[in-house]
Amino acid sequence: MSSTRSNQSSLWFLAITLLSFLAASTAPTPLYYLYQEQMQFSAAVLTLIFGVYALSLLAALLTVGSLSDYLGRKPVIFTAVLLNILAMLMFIHADSVTWLISARVLQGFATGMATAVLSATLLDTDRQHGPLINSVAPLIGMAMGGLGCGLLAQFAPAPLHLTYWLLLVLFAMQAVYVWRLPESVSRQPGAWASLRPTLHVPVQARPTMWRVLPLNTATWALGGFYASLAPSLVRTATGSTSNLIGGATVAALTLTGALMIYALRNRPAARSLQLGASLLPMGIVLILLGVHGSSLTLFFVGTLIAGCGFGSGFLGAVRSLVPLALPHERAGLMSAYYVLSYLAFCLPSLLAGNLTHGFGLVRTTDGYGVALIVLSLSALFALMRQRNASISNASGRA
Repeated sequence: MSSTRSNQSSLWFLAITLLSFLAASTAPTPLYYLYQEQMQFSAAVLTLIFGVYALSLLAALLTVGSLSDYLGRKPVIFTAVLLNILAMLMFIHADSVTWLISARVLQGFATGMATAVLSATLLDTDRQHGPLINSVAPLIGMAMGGLGCGLLAQFAPAPLHLTYWLLLVLFAMQAVYVWRLPESVSRQPGAWASLRPTLHVPVQARPTMWRVLPLNTATWALGGFYASLAPSLVRTATGSTSNLIGGATVAALTLTGALMIYALRNRPAARSLQLGASLLPMGIVLILLGVHGSSLTLFFVGTLIAGCGFGSGFLGAVRSLVPLALPHERAGLMSAYYVLSYLAFCLPSLLAGNLTHGFGLVRTTDGYGVALIVLSLSALFALMRQRNASISNASGRA
Protein backbone atom coordinates (compact mmCIF):
# COMPACT_ATOMS: atom_id res chain seq x y z
CA MET A 1 0.00 0.00 0.00
CA SER A 2 2.79 2.46 0.94
CA SER A 3 4.55 1.63 -2.34
CA THR A 4 1.37 2.45 -4.27
CA ARG A 5 0.98 5.77 -2.44
CA SER A 6 4.64 6.58 -3.12
CA ASN A 7 4.16 5.87 -6.83
CA GLN A 8 1.07 8.06 -6.95
CA SER A 9 2.79 10.99 -5.21
CA SER A 10 5.79 10.60 -7.53
CA LEU A 11 3.48 10.57 -10.55
CA TRP A 12 1.74 13.75 -9.40
CA PHE A 13 5.05 15.50 -8.73
CA LEU A 14 6.48 14.53 -12.11
CA ALA A 15 3.31 15.59 -13.95
CA ILE A 16 3.18 18.97 -12.17
CA THR A 17 6.89 19.58 -12.76
CA LEU A 18 6.59 18.79 -16.48
CA LEU A 19 3.51 21.02 -16.65
CA SER A 20 5.41 23.82 -14.88
CA PHE A 21 8.30 23.79 -17.33
CA LEU A 22 5.97 24.03 -20.32
CA ALA A 23 3.87 26.71 -18.60
CA ALA A 24 7.02 28.77 -18.12
CA SER A 25 7.90 28.27 -21.78
CA THR A 26 4.74 30.05 -23.02
CA ALA A 27 4.55 32.64 -20.23
CA PRO A 28 6.42 35.26 -22.34
CA THR A 29 4.00 34.87 -25.30
CA PRO A 30 1.29 37.29 -24.02
CA LEU A 31 4.05 39.71 -23.00
CA TYR A 32 5.73 39.96 -26.40
CA TYR A 33 3.53 42.93 -27.37
CA LEU A 34 4.48 44.74 -24.14
CA TYR A 35 8.16 43.92 -24.69
CA GLN A 36 7.89 45.23 -28.26
CA GLU A 37 6.36 48.49 -27.02
CA GLN A 38 9.02 48.90 -24.34
CA MET A 39 12.09 47.82 -26.34
CA GLN A 40 10.97 48.73 -29.89
CA PHE A 41 11.88 45.54 -31.79
CA SER A 42 10.48 44.02 -35.02
CA ALA A 43 8.59 40.79 -35.79
CA ALA A 44 11.87 39.24 -36.95
CA VAL A 45 13.49 39.98 -33.57
CA LEU A 46 10.37 38.62 -31.85
CA THR A 47 10.69 35.28 -33.65
CA LEU A 48 14.44 35.31 -32.83
CA ILE A 49 13.63 35.65 -29.12
CA PHE A 50 11.20 32.77 -29.52
CA GLY A 51 13.54 30.77 -31.75
CA VAL A 52 16.63 30.86 -29.52
CA TYR A 53 14.55 29.17 -26.82
CA ALA A 54 13.72 26.26 -29.11
CA LEU A 55 17.28 26.02 -30.49
CA SER A 56 18.72 25.97 -26.97
CA LEU A 57 16.19 23.31 -26.03
CA LEU A 58 17.38 21.27 -29.01
CA ALA A 59 20.99 21.65 -27.89
CA ALA A 60 20.02 20.24 -24.49
CA LEU A 61 18.18 17.30 -26.02
CA LEU A 62 21.13 16.50 -28.29
CA THR A 63 23.69 16.62 -25.48
CA VAL A 64 22.16 15.94 -22.05
CA GLY A 65 18.89 14.41 -23.26
CA SER A 66 19.94 10.85 -22.39
CA LEU A 67 22.22 11.76 -19.46
CA SER A 68 19.72 10.51 -16.88
CA ASP A 69 20.00 7.00 -18.38
CA TYR A 70 23.56 7.00 -16.96
CA LEU A 71 23.56 9.29 -13.89
CA GLY A 72 20.06 8.57 -12.61
CA ARG A 73 16.91 10.66 -12.91
CA LYS A 74 17.00 12.79 -9.74
CA PRO A 75 20.30 14.69 -10.24
CA VAL A 76 19.29 15.66 -13.78
CA ILE A 77 15.79 16.82 -12.75
CA PHE A 78 17.33 18.89 -9.92
CA THR A 79 19.84 20.54 -12.27
CA ALA A 80 17.11 21.41 -14.78
CA VAL A 81 14.98 23.00 -12.06
CA LEU A 82 17.91 25.10 -10.82
CA LEU A 83 18.65 26.35 -14.34
CA ASN A 84 15.03 27.37 -14.78
CA ILE A 85 15.11 29.27 -11.48
CA LEU A 86 18.06 31.26 -12.85
CA ALA A 87 16.11 31.88 -16.07
CA MET A 88 13.15 33.27 -14.09
CA LEU A 89 15.51 35.67 -12.31
CA MET A 90 16.86 36.83 -15.67
CA PHE A 91 13.33 37.49 -16.96
CA ILE A 92 12.56 39.50 -13.83
CA HIS A 93 15.58 41.76 -14.47
CA ALA A 94 15.23 41.86 -18.29
CA ASP A 95 15.41 45.44 -19.58
CA SER A 96 16.77 44.84 -23.09
CA VAL A 97 16.56 42.41 -26.01
CA THR A 98 19.93 40.96 -24.94
CA TRP A 99 18.52 40.08 -21.50
CA LEU A 100 15.42 38.53 -23.08
CA ILE A 101 17.46 36.41 -25.48
CA SER A 102 19.80 35.29 -22.67
CA ALA A 103 16.85 34.33 -20.45
CA ARG A 104 15.23 32.37 -23.27
CA VAL A 105 18.50 30.55 -24.07
CA LEU A 106 18.89 29.42 -20.46
CA GLN A 107 15.20 28.55 -20.18
CA GLY A 108 15.36 26.52 -23.39
CA PHE A 109 18.32 24.46 -22.18
CA ALA A 110 16.64 23.81 -18.81
CA THR A 111 13.38 22.80 -20.51
CA GLY A 112 15.13 20.48 -22.95
CA MET A 113 16.93 18.75 -20.11
CA ALA A 114 13.72 18.50 -18.08
CA THR A 115 11.51 17.33 -20.95
CA ALA A 116 13.65 14.28 -21.69
CA VAL A 117 14.28 13.20 -18.09
CA LEU A 118 10.73 13.84 -16.84
CA SER A 119 9.21 11.98 -19.80
CA ALA A 120 11.47 9.00 -19.14
CA THR A 121 10.81 9.08 -15.37
CA LEU A 122 7.05 9.13 -15.94
CA LEU A 123 7.39 5.99 -18.06
CA ASP A 124 9.55 4.39 -15.36
CA THR A 125 6.99 5.21 -12.67
CA ASP A 126 3.80 4.15 -14.47
CA ARG A 127 3.75 2.40 -17.84
CA GLN A 128 -0.05 2.73 -18.04
CA HIS A 129 -0.53 6.41 -17.23
CA GLY A 130 2.96 7.66 -18.10
CA PRO A 131 2.38 7.95 -21.88
CA LEU A 132 -0.93 9.77 -21.33
CA ILE A 133 0.65 12.26 -18.92
CA ASN A 134 3.58 12.76 -21.31
CA SER A 135 1.07 13.74 -23.99
CA VAL A 136 -1.36 15.84 -21.94
CA ALA A 137 0.86 17.68 -19.43
CA PRO A 138 2.90 19.68 -21.99
CA LEU A 139 -0.23 20.95 -23.73
CA ILE A 140 -2.02 21.83 -20.50
CA GLY A 141 1.17 23.50 -19.27
CA MET A 142 1.48 25.59 -22.44
CA ALA A 143 -2.17 26.64 -22.11
CA MET A 144 -1.82 27.54 -18.44
CA GLY A 145 1.36 29.52 -19.05
CA GLY A 146 -0.08 31.51 -21.92
CA LEU A 147 -3.55 32.13 -20.49
CA GLY A 148 -2.40 32.58 -16.89
CA CYS A 149 0.26 35.12 -17.85
CA GLY A 150 -2.24 36.87 -20.13
CA LEU A 151 -4.71 37.23 -17.25
CA LEU A 152 -2.02 38.56 -14.94
CA ALA A 153 -0.79 40.98 -17.60
CA GLN A 154 -4.33 42.28 -18.13
CA PHE A 155 -5.57 42.53 -14.55
CA ALA A 156 -2.63 42.31 -12.08
CA PRO A 157 0.19 44.73 -11.28
CA ALA A 158 3.76 44.39 -12.60
CA PRO A 159 2.79 42.48 -15.80
CA LEU A 160 6.42 41.92 -16.84
CA HIS A 161 7.47 40.51 -13.45
CA LEU A 162 4.67 38.90 -11.43
CA THR A 163 4.36 35.72 -13.49
CA TYR A 164 8.08 35.03 -13.23
CA TRP A 165 8.11 35.53 -9.45
CA LEU A 166 5.26 33.02 -9.07
CA LEU A 167 7.05 30.50 -11.28
CA LEU A 168 10.30 31.02 -9.39
CA VAL A 169 8.62 30.11 -6.09
CA LEU A 170 7.06 27.01 -7.68
CA PHE A 171 10.39 25.81 -9.07
CA ALA A 172 12.12 26.43 -5.74
CA MET A 173 9.62 24.10 -4.02
CA GLN A 174 10.15 21.48 -6.72
CA ALA A 175 13.93 21.65 -6.26
CA VAL A 176 13.45 20.71 -2.61
CA TYR A 177 10.91 17.94 -3.21
CA VAL A 178 12.76 16.18 -6.04
CA TRP A 179 15.10 14.44 -3.59
CA ARG A 180 12.11 12.59 -2.10
CA LEU A 181 11.58 10.75 -5.37
CA PRO A 182 12.67 7.11 -5.57
CA GLU A 183 15.48 6.67 -8.11
CA SER A 184 14.22 4.54 -11.02
CA VAL A 185 17.48 4.00 -12.94
CA SER A 186 20.78 2.68 -11.64
CA ARG A 187 24.01 4.47 -12.50
CA GLN A 188 26.02 3.02 -15.34
CA PRO A 189 29.19 4.01 -17.24
CA GLY A 190 29.03 6.05 -20.42
CA ALA A 191 27.79 9.44 -19.13
CA TRP A 192 30.57 11.46 -20.79
CA ALA A 193 30.17 9.61 -24.08
CA SER A 194 26.41 10.29 -24.00
CA LEU A 195 27.09 14.06 -24.15
CA ARG A 196 28.26 13.81 -27.75
CA PRO A 197 25.51 15.37 -29.89
CA THR A 198 23.60 12.46 -31.34
CA LEU A 199 20.10 11.08 -31.70
CA HIS A 200 19.60 7.89 -29.70
CA VAL A 201 16.78 6.26 -31.69
CA PRO A 202 16.54 2.50 -31.07
CA VAL A 203 16.77 0.52 -34.30
CA GLN A 204 13.33 -1.01 -33.77
CA ALA A 205 11.73 2.46 -33.49
CA ARG A 206 13.24 4.09 -36.59
CA PRO A 207 10.66 3.03 -39.22
CA THR A 208 7.84 4.28 -37.00
CA MET A 209 9.66 7.57 -36.37
CA TRP A 210 9.83 8.20 -40.12
CA ARG A 211 6.15 7.30 -40.58
CA VAL A 212 4.90 9.82 -38.03
CA LEU A 213 7.33 12.59 -39.07
CA PRO A 214 5.19 14.51 -41.65
CA LEU A 215 2.17 14.91 -39.38
CA ASN A 216 4.35 15.53 -36.33
CA THR A 217 6.16 18.28 -38.25
CA ALA A 218 2.87 19.94 -39.21
CA THR A 219 1.47 19.87 -35.66
CA TRP A 220 4.57 21.29 -34.01
CA ALA A 221 5.08 23.91 -36.73
CA LEU A 222 1.56 25.14 -36.03
CA GLY A 223 2.35 25.25 -32.31
CA GLY A 224 5.50 27.27 -32.99
CA PHE A 225 3.56 29.78 -35.08
CA TYR A 226 0.99 30.21 -32.30
CA ALA A 227 3.67 30.68 -29.66
CA SER A 228 5.41 33.40 -31.68
CA LEU A 229 3.43 35.17 -34.40
CA ALA A 230 -0.26 34.33 -33.76
CA PRO A 231 -0.80 37.13 -31.18
CA SER A 232 0.58 39.69 -33.65
CA LEU A 233 -1.50 38.15 -36.45
CA VAL A 234 -4.73 38.49 -34.46
CA ARG A 235 -3.93 42.12 -33.66
CA THR A 236 -3.16 42.82 -37.33
CA ALA A 237 -6.26 41.04 -38.66
CA THR A 238 -8.84 42.15 -36.09
CA GLY A 239 -7.41 45.28 -34.48
CA SER A 240 -7.74 43.81 -30.97
CA THR A 241 -5.37 45.31 -28.37
CA SER A 242 -6.19 43.05 -25.39
CA ASN A 243 -3.23 41.47 -23.56
CA LEU A 244 -5.38 38.36 -23.22
CA ILE A 245 -5.31 37.64 -26.95
CA GLY A 246 -1.79 36.21 -26.98
CA GLY A 247 -2.48 33.79 -24.14
CA ALA A 248 -5.97 32.93 -25.38
CA THR A 249 -4.74 31.86 -28.83
CA VAL A 250 -2.15 29.50 -27.32
CA ALA A 251 -4.66 28.20 -24.75
CA ALA A 252 -7.34 27.55 -27.38
CA LEU A 253 -4.92 25.44 -29.42
CA THR A 254 -3.31 23.50 -26.59
CA LEU A 255 -6.30 22.96 -24.29
CA THR A 256 -8.39 21.45 -27.07
CA GLY A 257 -5.35 19.34 -27.92
CA ALA A 258 -5.17 18.10 -24.33
CA LEU A 259 -8.91 17.33 -24.25
CA MET A 260 -8.59 15.40 -27.51
CA ILE A 261 -5.71 13.38 -26.09
CA TYR A 262 -7.79 12.46 -23.06
CA ALA A 263 -10.78 11.52 -25.23
CA LEU A 264 -8.62 9.27 -27.43
CA ARG A 265 -6.49 7.80 -24.64
CA ASN A 266 -7.87 4.26 -25.17
CA ARG A 267 -8.04 4.38 -28.95
CA PRO A 268 -5.39 2.82 -31.23
CA ALA A 269 -2.45 5.02 -32.16
CA ALA A 270 -3.25 4.68 -35.88
CA ARG A 271 -6.74 6.08 -35.30
CA SER A 272 -5.31 9.10 -33.46
CA LEU A 273 -2.86 9.77 -36.29
CA GLN A 274 -5.62 9.60 -38.90
CA LEU A 275 -7.84 12.00 -36.95
CA GLY A 276 -4.94 14.41 -36.51
CA ALA A 277 -4.16 14.38 -40.22
CA SER A 278 -7.87 15.05 -41.01
CA LEU A 279 -8.66 17.74 -38.44
CA LEU A 280 -5.47 19.81 -38.68
CA PRO A 281 -5.96 20.98 -42.30
CA MET A 282 -9.66 21.66 -41.67
CA GLY A 283 -8.77 23.94 -38.78
CA ILE A 284 -6.04 25.76 -40.71
CA VAL A 285 -8.45 26.54 -43.57
CA LEU A 286 -10.87 28.14 -41.09
CA ILE A 287 -8.02 30.07 -39.44
CA LEU A 288 -7.01 31.55 -42.80
CA LEU A 289 -10.63 32.42 -43.59
CA GLY A 290 -10.88 34.14 -40.20
CA VAL A 291 -7.74 36.17 -40.91
CA HIS A 292 -8.96 37.33 -44.32
CA GLY A 293 -12.47 38.02 -43.03
CA SER A 294 -11.17 39.87 -39.94
CA SER A 295 -13.31 37.45 -37.91
CA LEU A 296 -12.02 36.68 -34.42
CA THR A 297 -14.80 34.12 -33.98
CA LEU A 298 -13.87 32.18 -37.12
CA PHE A 299 -10.19 32.38 -36.18
CA PHE A 300 -10.88 30.79 -32.78
CA VAL A 301 -13.22 28.14 -34.22
CA GLY A 302 -10.47 27.16 -36.62
CA THR A 303 -7.98 27.16 -33.75
CA LEU A 304 -10.19 24.79 -31.74
CA ILE A 305 -10.46 22.34 -34.66
CA ALA A 306 -6.73 22.60 -35.38
CA GLY A 307 -6.11 22.03 -31.66
CA CYS A 308 -8.04 18.77 -31.87
CA GLY A 309 -5.80 17.78 -34.77
CA PHE A 310 -2.72 18.87 -32.81
CA GLY A 311 -3.66 16.70 -29.83
CA SER A 312 -4.62 13.69 -31.94
CA GLY A 313 -1.42 13.80 -33.95
CA PHE A 314 0.75 14.29 -30.86
CA LEU A 315 -0.88 11.38 -29.03
CA GLY A 316 -0.69 9.10 -32.05
CA ALA A 317 3.02 9.81 -32.49
CA VAL A 318 3.93 9.28 -28.82
CA ARG A 319 1.82 6.10 -28.47
CA SER A 320 3.32 4.69 -31.66
CA LEU A 321 6.88 5.21 -30.40
CA VAL A 322 6.85 4.63 -26.62
CA PRO A 323 6.26 0.84 -26.65
CA LEU A 324 9.26 0.36 -28.94
CA ALA A 325 11.94 1.40 -26.40
CA LEU A 326 13.58 -0.64 -23.65
CA PRO A 327 13.97 1.01 -20.17
CA HIS A 328 17.50 2.30 -20.79
CA GLU A 329 16.50 3.55 -24.25
CA ARG A 330 13.50 5.66 -23.19
CA ALA A 331 15.23 8.96 -22.41
CA GLY A 332 17.21 8.71 -25.65
CA LEU A 333 14.12 7.96 -27.73
CA MET A 334 12.09 10.78 -26.15
CA SER A 335 15.03 13.14 -26.69
CA ALA A 336 15.17 12.23 -30.38
CA TYR A 337 11.41 12.66 -30.73
CA TYR A 338 11.51 16.09 -29.12
CA VAL A 339 14.54 17.14 -31.20
CA LEU A 340 12.56 16.53 -34.40
CA SER A 341 9.46 18.13 -32.85
CA TYR A 342 11.22 21.29 -31.70
CA LEU A 343 13.02 21.67 -35.02
CA ALA A 344 9.54 21.84 -36.53
CA PHE A 345 8.50 24.12 -33.67
CA CYS A 346 11.16 26.80 -34.24
CA LEU A 347 12.68 26.73 -37.74
CA PRO A 348 9.48 27.38 -39.76
CA SER A 349 8.52 30.18 -37.36
CA LEU A 350 11.96 31.79 -37.66
CA LEU A 351 11.63 31.63 -41.45
CA ALA A 352 8.13 33.12 -41.26
CA GLY A 353 9.32 35.95 -39.03
CA ASN A 354 11.94 36.92 -41.60
CA LEU A 355 9.54 36.59 -44.53
CA THR A 356 7.16 39.12 -42.96
CA HIS A 357 9.61 41.89 -44.00
CA GLY A 358 9.07 41.23 -47.70
CA PHE A 359 5.58 39.73 -47.83
CA GLY A 360 3.78 41.04 -44.77
CA LEU A 361 2.33 39.01 -41.91
CA VAL A 362 -0.93 37.98 -43.61
CA ARG A 363 0.62 36.74 -46.86
CA THR A 364 3.33 34.92 -44.90
CA THR A 365 0.59 33.26 -42.84
CA ASP A 366 -1.13 32.12 -46.05
CA GLY A 367 2.02 30.40 -47.29
CA TYR A 368 2.69 28.90 -43.87
CA GLY A 369 -0.86 27.52 -43.68
CA VAL A 370 -0.75 26.01 -47.16
CA ALA A 371 2.54 24.23 -46.36
CA LEU A 372 1.04 22.70 -43.20
CA ILE A 373 -2.09 21.60 -45.09
CA VAL A 374 0.05 19.84 -47.70
CA LEU A 375 2.08 18.05 -45.00
CA SER A 376 -1.06 16.95 -43.15
CA LEU A 377 -2.83 15.67 -46.25
CA SER A 378 0.27 13.78 -47.41
CA ALA A 379 0.38 12.10 -43.99
CA LEU A 380 -3.34 11.27 -44.24
CA PHE A 381 -2.97 9.66 -47.66
CA ALA A 382 0.02 7.62 -46.45
CA LEU A 383 -1.94 6.41 -43.41
CA MET A 384 -4.91 5.44 -45.60
CA ARG A 385 -2.65 3.51 -47.97
CA GLN A 386 -1.06 1.69 -45.03
CA ARG A 387 -4.50 0.85 -43.61
CA ASN A 388 -5.76 -0.44 -46.97
CA ALA A 389 -2.61 -2.53 -47.39
CA SER A 390 -3.11 -4.05 -43.92
CA ILE A 391 -6.73 -4.89 -44.73
CA SER A 392 -5.69 -6.48 -48.04
CA ASN A 393 -3.00 -8.57 -46.35
CA ALA A 394 -5.44 -9.71 -43.68
CA SER A 395 -7.98 -10.70 -46.35
CA GLY A 396 -5.32 -12.58 -48.26
CA ARG A 397 -4.29 -14.58 -45.20
CA ALA A 398 -7.93 -15.40 -44.46
